[in-house]
Amino acid sequence: MVMRTNMGNPQGDYENQKALIAALRDPARYPHAVKSAQLIETHISWVLLAGRYAYKIKKALNLGFLDYSGLEARRICCAEEVRLNRRTAPTIYIDTVAIGGSPANPRFGAQPAIEYAVRMHRFASANLMDRMLLRGKVTPRHIDALAASIVGFHAGLPAAGAETEFGTAASALAAAMQNLEQLRLRLTEDADRECVAALDAATEAEFATCKSAIETRRERGFVRECHGDFHLGNIVLIADQPVAFDGIEFNPALRWIDVTSEVAFAVMDLLHRDHPEFAWRLLNAWLEHGGDYGGMAVLRFYLAYRATVRAKVSAIRAGQAGLSRRAKADELAACRSYLGLARQCLQQRSPALIITHGLPGSGKTTFSQFALQQLGAIRIRSDVERKRLFGLGTLQSSRVHAGDIYSAEATQRTYARLHELAREILAAGFTVIVDAAFLRQDEREAFRELAKSLSVPFAIASLQAADATLRERIRQRKNDASEADVGVLDMLMAVQQPLSAQELECAAGFTTTQAPDSKANSRAWSKLCALLQRDLPQGAASR
Repeated sequence: MVMRTNMGNPQGDYENQKALIAALRDPARYPHAVKSAQLIETHISWVLLAGRYAYKIKKALNLGFLDYSGLEARRICCAEEVRLNRRTAPTIYIDTVAIGGSPANPRFGAQPAIEYAVRMHRFASANLMDRMLLRGKVTPRHIDALAASIVGFHAGLPAAGAETEFGTAASALAAAMQNLEQLRLRLTEDADRECVAALDAATEAEFATCKSAIETRRERGFVRECHGDFHLGNIVLIADQPVAFDGIEFNPALRWIDVTSEVAFAVMDLLHRDHPEFAWRLLNAWLEHGGDYGGMAVLRFYLAYRATVRAKVSAIRAGQAGLSRRAKADELAACRSYLGLARQCLQQRSPALIITHGLPGSGKTTFSQFALQQLGAIRIRSDVERKRLFGLGTLQSSRVHAGDIYSAEATQRTYARLHELAREILAAGFTVIVDAAFLRQDEREAFRELAKSLSVPFAIASLQAADATLRERIRQRKNDASEADVGVLDMLMAVQQPLSAQELECAAGFTTTQAPDSKANSRAWSKLCALLQRDLPQGAASR
């Protein structure tokens, strides 16, 4: 639903706003110390950076998906913006302030109000994650912290009620189609229109495959009142921790969404910025923290949807007045790039199944982390899923559980769960890495048969390290889901079943005494990629 409280003359309001913004460039207009007032303009707002504060004023526009054309609508949206964004960024958002007087002579706090602004504490724009990424300052630790923050935020959100239309399959398709319609209205070249038409068809085809999953996830409570605009330009590092701001307030339907749609925005953004390693790291960390592997069934649809959203924004910016020829060309190029990514997200399917093989301390998780980033895969960790199966947190000790979560029966349940998850993710068209010991032949055979039944490539990544190395790694291990100690290592060494001649044919043996991409592992990488029927990833075994 779009708020429609259009009052007065929107065009006249917009012209008055431009006069107001010009007046607010004067530092003397503010009720606090300001040396200079800097202006940032987006397609829907102006932000004035003045002293310690930032003031955000919404443009008197009606773009279809939002309506700021009336003063009362802007007041309501300012209040909503503060309410909603305090959930993720309480240290940034302060309040809504009225601006009275006249456009040429504005006064903060005066009545009657001629405009409203969201007042925020300023932060260093250099710490925005999109800018930090350009400078090479984003680290794996930042990506992991971002994933944890998303899961924590979503966990505390209410689910959409059955009486609402939020998050239904029909509303999800309508939002996607509205983006495409906006693009058709704004793109005039034949090649662009053909691209949009092809994306339209691909979107509808993907929707047909995941429509029931969208509805099922809504029924299970995965549609919640999210942030709604979760890209890197709306995430800032404060005290070296990611903080999301500038969530959507103007249209509830765009924030009451499937949580997968939320994380898909950041994943898509990282893909578009040519950082697939961070995109896959973020997605996997989010899945591992929250366990929502069912979201993989709808991920492609939402990745394409998010890319189309950004294409639409770029198209809107390209069409706005006052833009230089160069800036317009840049926005159109960005629009086309996003459209290309959207189609790629819908077209790319390369399901394959990889299982690890190795004793505790052999480096399975280190290897699988590197591999998932290189191959664009989804990892399932037995240590994590075992604990989740028995109601424990990843780093929680199993001693608090009444039963033995490492018994033979518990292990069988764990491998059955890994099998179930692998099947779901493979069916969604993604490569899966199952990070588990797989020391028994029957465990390995069950997954080989799974791959055969789904007609997908199968490979075993066998991780090897010397006995002394295994023991030292286990002694040094901290903050890890694995609870295997040296005693467990000794027991497993005694009962492990070596790979058979048949299994060795589909196995690639990696040494973990050197980095996964070391020259020593080049032959193993080549074999693994041959088994998966894909090219050697850039960066793998390149040293």
